[in-house]
Parts: sequence; C-alpha cells; structure tokens
Amino acid sequence: MADRKYERLPQAGDFEKKNGVEVVYFSPKPLPTGGPAFSDKKLQGDANNTYMDFSISKDIFEFGVRCYVGSVVFISSLFFLFSLFTGFAGTYLGRPFWSTWLYHFLNPYAWGFVAFMVGLYCFVIFRAIRLIGTRPPIRFNRERREVAFVLKKWDAPRFVPWENVIVCASASQNITQYGATNSFALMLGLRDAESGDVLWVTAPHGSLSLAVAEWEAIRVYMEEGLSALPVLTESDEMFEEGTVPFFYFCRKTYRENHSWLAYFFGFVLLQFFSGWTLPCYISNWISNRPKAAYPKSVIEWSKPLPPEQHAKPSAELLEQSAQARKAYAKGKTFLQHFGIDEVDEDFV
Repeated sequence: MADRKYERLPQAGDFEKKNGVEVVYFSPKPLPTGGPAFSDKKLQGDANNTYMDFSISKDIFEFGVRCYVGSVVFISSLFFLFSLFTGFAGTYLGRPFWSTWLYHFLNPYAWGFVAFMVGLYCFVIFRAIRLIGTRPPIRFNRERREVAFVLKKWDAPRFVPWENVIVCASASQNITQYGATNSFALMLGLRDAESGDVLWVTAPHGSLSLAVAEWEAIRVYMEEGLSALPVLTESDEMFEEGTVPFFYFCRKTYRENHSWLAYFFGFVLLQFFSGWTLPCYISNWISNRPKAAYPKSVIEWSKPLPPEQHAKPSAELLEQSAQARKAYAKGKTFLQHFGIDEVDEDFV
C-alpha cells in the first residue's frame, strides 16, 4: 500500500493527517511505544507460550445491539404517542377515544414498518454471527514470529512476517447536530506479499491511549512472551466493555458523579429504552459462539517448535527498539521520539 506522502510502505513513526483523520503508525517495524500493555479483550484467555488469538471484542456487538433496540423502541414509542394524540383529538370531534386510538395504534402499515426494522436488525446480527463462524481469529505465533489470517472459511491461509505487520492508531472527529465527538481505533494491516493486498482489521476504542495500550499488549507478547502480559484479576471483568459487570460499573460511576435528575434522564431512561442489560447478554452470546476452525496448515503451523528453531528478531528491529527505549528513559514519548508535533492536543 504505497503512501503518497512518503512514496513507500508505511513504517513506525509515520504520521498522516487527511480529511480530519489523524493516523500514527507503530509498525513496521513493531517498536515499543513506551506505554503500558493493556487490553480489555483479555488476550491472555486466548494465548499460550506459542501463539495468541485476536478477535472482535464484546463492546462492538453490545453497542450495535443497543442501537438497534433503541431505534425500534423509539419508533414504536412515536407510533404509540401519535395514536394517543389522535385518540384525544378525536374526542373533540365527537369520536370515541378508544376506537379512534385503537384504529391508529393497530395501523398495519406502521407495525409493518417496525417489523421490517426488527427483521433488518436481526439480519445484521445473524450476519455478524455468521462472520464469526466463517472467519477464524487472527493468530500471532511468537515462536515463528509470523501472523496467520484466513479471509473466509475455505480460503487458503496467509502468513505475514511479524515485523511486516502494518499497525496504526487513528483519531478523528465526527460532527453531528449534537456537537463534535472523538473516535479512536487500532488498525492492523496484514499485507499479502504476493498480491500486495492488505487486510485491515479495525478495533474501535474509547480513547487513543486504550488503542495504543492494546497494541503494546500484542507487541510485548510477541517480543517477550506470555509472562509480559498483565496478570488478570477477578475485577478485570468490570473493565471489559460490553459485559454486564461493566454496565453496572458505568451505572454506579454515573450515579456518583451526577444529580438524581441527570442520572434518571441521562442514564436510567436512556439505557432502559435501549434494552438495559439485554444487549450485554446478546453480545456475550455472540462472542461465545463457536468460531471457525483453522485449516490444517495453520494447526500444524501453531505447534510448538524446539527452542533452537525459534525465529529471532532482526538486527534492525533490535537497534530501533534500543533507540526508542533510550528516548523514553529521557522522558520523551513515542511521538516526540519521531518528532511528530502535528497531532491535536485532544487526541493525545
């Protein structure tokens, strides 16, 4: 994927800004970021000393289901209120309230539209379930220092050298009628050396620091092993977005920092009409659905190797990593180490 600014493939330290979207590259080569290693996806649960799997987290499904439920409830509420209005209006014209209200409330066209919306959203959800069942997670093999991915269930797997993986974090602002909102994402680009095609995997995050921390968790696993990842505790589930404990954690936090009135209208009412904890259970069910099996070639590729056959990091990566760590020891950040001063303060 040639870059117009640099006239080459991206590399760690590159920075782009186009149409309000800022992108900072952390790999290739996969250099240390100087930040903590953390992931709300609980990467340790799908990792061992040989490989680690990376897949979509629960919060993406939970947010989507919550939006779908909220949309259906909102439209249904509008129909209900409209029928009440016509019922009361009919009494001024001498018509019975109940018959007028029922006539409009049971309008087949209105509820047909609601049924269409429900069917459409169910189709999107089952499509996501099917995607999980047809595309295995991305697998990082630290002994071979390679990454395996399969586009579709029956496609031939592709293997990308670890040091060639393209990784960047993006930050952008979305302008709506309600104001400006920031959105952040970690993006992994897996480039097929033969065709030049790049498969991009995007993982949305609530902040740029969380996106960088998740990449750092992947990086330290590949470079240092399973022991380099943070140790999980029982309370870690509270910080996994999309789960029921995280929902109640947010509810408690919102209540402690807002008045009763703001809490009722800003959280209780909004979450009630968007399904309360139902989207969390649905997202958990989707995430726990059986994932597509890996081809035999990936299973063989995933078997442990003798220590003498373990791949070693390149001299270039070791040298650049040492330079980065020296800069961090002097108090510099990743951006300062590469002389990036164009990033907006709201994004860093």
